[in-house]
Amino acid sequence: MPAADPLPRARIMGVNVSAITMADALRTVEDWIGRRACNYVCITGVHGVIESQSDPRLMAIHERAGMATPDGMPLVWMARKLGHGQTERVYGPDLMLRLTELSVEKGYRQYYFGGAPGLAERLRERLIARFPGLAVAGTFSPPFRPATIEEDEDVVRMINDAKPDIVWVGLSTPKQEYWMAEHLGRIEAPVMIGVGAAFDFLAGTKRQAPAWMQKRGLEWLFRLLSEPRRLWRRYGKIVPQFMVGASLQLLSQKNELATTPKR
Repeated sequence: MPAADPLPRARIMGVNVSAITMADALRTVEDWIGRRACNYVCITGVHGVIESQSDPRLMAIHERAGMATPDGMPLVWMARKLGHGQTERVYGPDLMLRLTELSVEKGYRQYYFGGAPGLAERLRERLIARFPGLAVAGTFSPPFRPATIEEDEDVVRMINDAKPDIVWVGLSTPKQEYWMAEHLGRIEAPVMIGVGAAFDFLAGTKRQAPAWMQKRGLEWLFRLLSEPRRLWRRYGKIVPQFMVGASLQLLSQKNELATTPKR
């Protein structure tokens, strides 16, 4: 089976973000599964872009990703301003629901890796109830401490023995990106997708921002108000840093265009 067309990318503050639509993402995952071509997907928001500024390892992981989807509207707006006008938000929970629906139709097997104890099992129950006929190959919630070499080998063996087509990874950024990159080539499933808080949202243990806040790029504010103690440091750093960095990038691009000789 021939590979799908290469996905366009928008380089946002040095991070290669896939300038795609939801349809592009679904088609790409179908192609990987059909060819049994192993890839991982980073669901990339402002948090991931800012973390990458001081984390060369995370930056490189985004560079090597089969897809790095624009998870938040600020990245969609940036991609459009950088010349990719067709870009849509490919939000982790939405992608998970669309691929779960497609999985019932195609017979794709899921594996849920991550979350607090019991969360992956609750997610499995909720999604099977919502999508009858969904094949779930297994679930596993790893300990919060780093795994030993032996434990990691056991996890790889357990996942591969279950023979999933899609491994959903819910470990938060950047832990889930590290895990996927480290296990590419060891996990035999064609697709690993790091979806972070989507486990909580779809399992019903945390609330999602209203649609109007998501469309206006205010999901960070909803999450901050929902968990101020845990998130105030994160958003106090990343929101202003992204606004400054994105503005400087757009200004630089404007200046380059202004000084480029016209033919």
